Amino acid sequence: MTFPDYPFTGRRLAIRGLNLHYLDEGPATAPPVLMVHGNPTWSFYFRKVVAALAGTYRTIVPDHIGMGLSDKPDESQYTYTLDKRVDDLAALVDHLALDQPLTLVLHDWGGMIGMALATRRPQAIGRIVVLNTAGFGLPPGKRMPWQLNLARSPLLGALLVRGLNAFCRGATRDCVKTPLPADVRRAYIAPYDSWAHRLAVHRFIQDIPLRPADLAFATIAHVEKNLAQFQSRPMLICWGMQDFVFDIHFLNRWIELFPAAQVHRFADGGHYVLEDAGTRIIPLIQQFLATCPPEVPAP
Repeated sequence: MTFPDYPFTGRRLAIRGLNLHYLDEGPATAPPVLMVHGNPTWSFYFRKVVAALAGTYRTIVPDHIGMGLSDKPDESQYTYTLDKRVDDLAALVDHLALDQPLTLVLHDWGGMIGMALATRRPQAIGRIVVLNTAGFGLPPGKRMPWQLNLARSPLLGALLVRGLNAFCRGATRDCVKTPLPADVRRAYIAPYDSWAHRLAVHRFIQDIPLRPADLAFATIAHVEKNLAQFQSRPMLICWGMQDFVFDIHFLNRWIELFPAAQVHRFADGGHYVLEDAGTRIIPLIQQFLATCPPEVPAP
């Protein structure tokens, strides 16, 4: 199967008997840029960033297990939790044996996965690019959107997300302000072509922690508590201001935590901010990487 603007040769890493698909484009000895997607996207979301950076940087983009072109196991084979996602990302980093500081490029739930990895391995992180995401719990004053609450329910949520594919289809419409071309919409949806192949999408939503008893709550609290150690790292924030989930509350929290960050707001950008404003964001990322060298404090 081919996808628009995605001419890459995927690679696979076996993790506990499951194949994790990932991109590894660019010179092997170049500074590594690790991009982490959220839900319900996959490495396709970063396709134009990879194309723009791969001549100068080693661009690495995994598809989470159950997502994109990775294996899509049932729950007898895989536990769909935040901690497992972080374990998988760590396994990929170890497999690639990267010996230079990582630049993280984070979107949606990929922010929490990436920053959880960062708190496990702070000496590995040199720079951070933030794209409508979070590395902390719900900010003060922010409430869970009703659409996500509905999708979280075991019965009706399963019917909508896994049966009707409403979450993936709706995202290609509601997460952009400029309508996507038909072939791009199809590419986003293609990996999620059956009830079984949408399991990860539903579990991602259900794994969002809202109370201390939720599985991911302790991990998110730990990450948020330890974010301050990255304040010396160069950070670029590019934010779509029309995002109804990761909205101004999340942006303000990032700025509060990282007051030295470079911040660019895109009034016409939705949650899939790279789709709405990628032609403006990618040059900012290139400039950021060229002018802000990685900084890793001495241990």
